[in-house]
Amino acid sequence: MMLYKVLYKLIACHLPASGTKVGPVRLGVIGKKFRAFCFCKWNIKQTEKNINIEKNVRISDQTIIGKKSGIGENSILSGQVIIGDNVMIGPELMCYTTNHQTERTDIPMIEQGFAKMKPIVIGNDVWIGSRVIILGGVRVGDGAVIGAGAVVTHDVPEYSIVGGNPAKVIKNRL
Repeated sequence: MMLYKVLYKLIACHLPASGTKVGPVRLGVIGKKFRAFCFCKWNIKQTEKNINIEKNVRISDQTIIGKKSGIGENSILSGQVIIGDNVMIGPELMCYTTNHQTERTDIPMIEQGFAKMKPIVIGNDVWIGSRVIILGGVRVGDGAVIGAGAVVTHDVPEYSIVGGNPAKVIKNRL
């Protein structure tokens, strides 16, 4: 398993993005399949193989990706992130499941350590735009759309469209 993690970090994450084509050769397809293969081999929890992990994605071994879901280029998924089926994630998503302690004022924050990890759960059939930030403990409901550049600090209701900083419901899809 460790070998596949090393292969992913050293080679797979640097291969061309899935849409890359040079002449008749679709180099991106090779990169896409190799990244998914390596990730599924080193991540014990991962069982689905029909996933798309794009170029330069930093991903935790606690991440679970559902079938037919993809993660856009240059994304960072830190800690336990659970992604449902048929999820589209644009480039540069940032998911952070931990944060610094800030409660005490008698000692510097840098000496207070980290808060307990709070998993992020993304439902099925979700579309997450480019440069979205999702913080720990957030649940994104099935069928939701998160607009580009949103900062998601609270749960996102099913079939809603959210955007902004902090993200707010713009409208419902139903």
